[in-house]
Amino acid sequence: MKNEKHSSLSLILILGALTALSPFSIDMYLPAFPKMAEFFSTNVSAMSLSLSSYFIGLAVGQLLYGPLLDRFGRKKPLYFGLLIYIFATVGCFMSKSMESFVLFRFIQAFGGCAANVAAMAMVRDFFSPKESSKIFSLLVLILGVSPLLAPTTGGFLSVVFGWQSIFIALTILSIALFLVTVFLLPEGRGADTSHSLRPGKILLNYISIIKDPQFSTYALAGSVAFAGLFVYLAASPTIFMEVFKVSEQAYGWIFGFLAVGFIGASQFNIPLSRVYSNEKILFAAFSFLAFMGFLFPIGAGSGWLGLASTMVMLFLYLSSVGLANPNAAALALAPFSKNAGSAAALLGFLQMTVGSLASVFVGVFKAQELFPISVIFAGTAFLSLFIFILGSRRITSKVEVSADDAGFVTH
Repeated sequence: MKNEKHSSLSLILILGALTALSPFSIDMYLPAFPKMAEFFSTNVSAMSLSLSSYFIGLAVGQLLYGPLLDRFGRKKPLYFGLLIYIFATVGCFMSKSMESFVLFRFIQAFGGCAANVAAMAMVRDFFSPKESSKIFSLLVLILGVSPLLAPTTGGFLSVVFGWQSIFIALTILSIALFLVTVFLLPEGRGADTSHSLRPGKILLNYISIIKDPQFSTYALAGSVAFAGLFVYLAASPTIFMEVFKVSEQAYGWIFGFLAVGFIGASQFNIPLSRVYSNEKILFAAFSFLAFMGFLFPIGAGSGWLGLASTMVMLFLYLSSVGLANPNAAALALAPFSKNAGSAAALLGFLQMTVGSLASVFVGVFKAQELFPISVIFAGTAFLSLFIFILGSRRITSKVEVSADDAGFVTH
């Protein structure tokens, strides 16, 4: 039993490191935008193209790796993706033009997303559906290191050693992660030759997954709720540095404080799931999210919200998202064991695509004030609850997330 717990802890840490690779790749270089813009003879806003190309690489890559993980097992496609990531990261710090940097960022994301998809699929491999929501919560805890640590580390490296040192550090980290994956990570589900890699078959496989009422309900509702986090990431500089005129240093502290709400709620899910079903927790999270979405525009439109009250509002909103996310993921993936890789890939694709589209509204609507931003938050909140309620009625044979399923699997 002790060795099993030790194995579980080691596995969770490795899976957490895999899921944190892309967030670190995003958050770590953001403070270096001004220096990089100067190096590439462009402006800071143009540097956001490198962020957009990374998001596109993440979304596209996830759809590819899902079938590969089901066909060849978990580790070989993961090796392939990590090697691409390492190559592209070297290309990033050697780039001499903005165009080549944007291209290498796309390739970097295309390779690195294998880590996240493999980690999600392996949670389903090694843990029961009931345990998986707790594991997803623990992964969020590890993932939470990124917004707390990565920008500070990246800013320090950029100032002391230059912006290229950020990508040298990412190269070293990814090589270390590759070695850990090779020597310490269990195989998980093995190769299954019944999975075809023909484009038509892959498309039909994804269609069969999205047509599953349980997956479509919880994946879509969870992705729309999770989109609130993307909206926050896109809008938070405007909210705090333009609307409330806080300093860059104060913004960093506020960002960290609000990240604690998202991370803390995901951890609170662990004791909650021992008492309540994942579906009840998810309904409560969506309901409270909608309640906050109702209050936020009223307060913003009436001019009642100051800096402190806005922080409280966002803290509660992000806490609801943090509570909903692991339960939605666990329930969405519960019906799948044979093709968990493809299901995890499609879930990740939906989260990234819906989240990116929601964040675009911040720019499209030129949301430079608190009220239009609060309306976007409200939209994601109400839509997620609506999808959940409507979709739940379509699920006729639900795969329950129960503690009676097979637990941790050793190989």
